[in-house]
Amino acid sequence: MAKRDYYEVLGVAKNASEDDIKKAYRKLAMKHHPDRNQGEKSKESEDKFKEAKEAYEILSDASKRAAYDRFGHAGVDPSAGGFGRGAGPEGFGGFADAFGDIFGDIFGGARGGRSGVYRGADLRYSMEITLEQAANGFSTEIRVPSWDTCETCSGSGAKAGTSASRCGTCGGSGNVRMTQGFFSIQQTCPTCHGSGSVIADPCNTCHGAGRVKKNKVLEVNIPAGIDEGQRIRLSGKGEPGMNGGPQGDLYVEIHLTGHDVFQREGDDLHCEVPIGFATAALGGDIDVPTLGGKASITIPEGTQAGKTFRLRGKGIKGVRSSYPGDLYCHIVVETPVRLSEKQKKLLREFEASVKEGGNKHSPQTKGFVDRMKGFFTAE
Repeated sequence: MAKRDYYEVLGVAKNASEDDIKKAYRKLAMKHHPDRNQGEKSKESEDKFKEAKEAYEILSDASKRAAYDRFGHAGVDPSAGGFGRGAGPEGFGGFADAFGDIFGDIFGGARGGRSGVYRGADLRYSMEITLEQAANGFSTEIRVPSWDTCETCSGSGAKAGTSASRCGTCGGSGNVRMTQGFFSIQQTCPTCHGSGSVIADPCNTCHGAGRVKKNKVLEVNIPAGIDEGQRIRLSGKGEPGMNGGPQGDLYVEIHLTGHDVFQREGDDLHCEVPIGFATAALGGDIDVPTLGGKASITIPEGTQAGKTFRLRGKGIKGVRSSYPGDLYCHIVVETPVRLSEKQKKLLREFEASVKEGGNKHSPQTKGFVDRMKGFFTAE
């Protein structure tokens, strides 16, 4: 099968510049690279990738391009001696550079720009607050140990009156390129460690780091309704960036301390309410606590232990909630202790009178006894 014209393969005119040829090849290589094309079209993409690579190998080299323009494919056919000069690694310098750039684009490598510019690290601060503080919200100040920009050198790392100089190894790019055969690998400069500059006379305060350890005092607004484990983000309050990079963020992580009365579940509150067995039997009104004061609930006659009463809207209004949650009061019937002999006598008389009434006074006891009969029946 006859080879296509190399200019046609790359989609450029015969008078195209070196940059146009390089851009055209990079576009095709990224489009047809085998790592980006799997499945049914993988073979077709691989062939187009090889075709584009071959075209670029010729047109990126001035002597080979001149031979191709004059004699066509025969002028660059290895079997006809067309490659001769430039067949070594030097002859493929342009191709290696372009392939290295494309390799970086495909696999996430950084291209161009100044290397060694890093965003500052994010910080985390754990804060314990009470349930009341979480429900109502408040403002406070915190002290955070962190790195801060050195005021002596304004973050440059160099002593006053001096400045950092461009790295002679990488020319200020922060990277060095190592070429071997067809491959070009970009690495962090070993001299400046990616910063692109070197400091001959470092600052006495920060010793060339450009930042110092400090305790920062920051104001934090805790929103009403915040819950356990939620975080507040303070943008740009983290550690400073390196070599002019942006500052990181500070995340304040909230933890609720235990409460003597309430347990929180989302926007709802739960509490246990002890009552005497006389109140449970006869009923009556009792006061229960809420975060906003107290409320009253009516205990019906014959209330059993574990009965739950729901008070709507007496919970917490969450940060993202439209309405407050509810308060659930769980009844605990308290057994009297340290009774006098008179009280014990009255209770025995009461118990006897209850038994005379049969099972109607103790429906749960009757049901339990009925369920247990099967366990005591002899086989």
